[in-house]
Amino acid sequence: MSALDERRAQFQRYKEDVKERGKPFYPFAMFHDTVMSLVVVSVIVGLAVIWKYTSVLGSLIGPEADPGTRTFVPRPDWYFYFLFYLLRIFKWPESVILATVGIPTILLIILLILPFVDLRRERRLSRRPVAVVAAALTVVSMGALTYKGATAQEAIASEVKAAIPSWAKKQGFSGNQNAIAGANLFAESGCTNCHTYLGTGNSNLGAPDLSAEGAKNKGVQFQIDHLKCPSCVNPGSPMPAFAALGTDNLRKLAAFLEASKGS
Repeated sequence: MSALDERRAQFQRYKEDVKERGKPFYPFAMFHDTVMSLVVVSVIVGLAVIWKYTSVLGSLIGPEADPGTRTFVPRPDWYFYFLFYLLRIFKWPESVILATVGIPTILLIILLILPFVDLRRERRLSRRPVAVVAAALTVVSMGALTYKGATAQEAIASEVKAAIPSWAKKQGFSGNQNAIAGANLFAESGCTNCHTYLGTGNSNLGAPDLSAEGAKNKGVQFQIDHLKCPSCVNPGSPMPAFAALGTDNLRKLAAFLEASKGS
């Protein structure tokens, strides 16, 4: 008897057993599942209403975002902590695609095809060592990565700061204290999240490379005005305003940008 015939025979025996001793899935189990789903959805809707119109579950809207902050450490939702920490292991840009797409996709594909590959009826854990070990390793790995992601300290600013001495040497502003202070502000304010500078950072939303920003001779005042209100100087600019840094800090940032003539 072929494997397909055996599976058909097993299914037929299952149907006969259900007919003799139990109730079919439809409509009994389906009705129970539908009622339970409605209960769950009703609870979620009820909690959403309570959150919207009362303060029992906390405030609906938090404090206004401050793009000029230098102390806020961004964190994803807890169930993404493992992926958050994978991005610490696989650095941008060479291997980040492996962490964000490669590993999760491969694991998901294995999970989807497993029921079609393993057709054994044996379900006792003692007789399925490979499956048990794989499941245990997955749980331990996810738990360890989640913990590491939850307790990880922000390292991006410190990594960017480590490159400042080489920036100063290449750009020739080692003796310019205002430019050095501005470079530190540049690192602390997360500017490299959108801009690149001498190979450091990411290019997002069309943000330009700033390595030779000073070669454009726009002037310190222009840089200050642009940092205070980018969309006022450059209509349609998606860059947030950094007026919250204060005029003193903006002047230092402007000095750094104007000192960046290109390596």
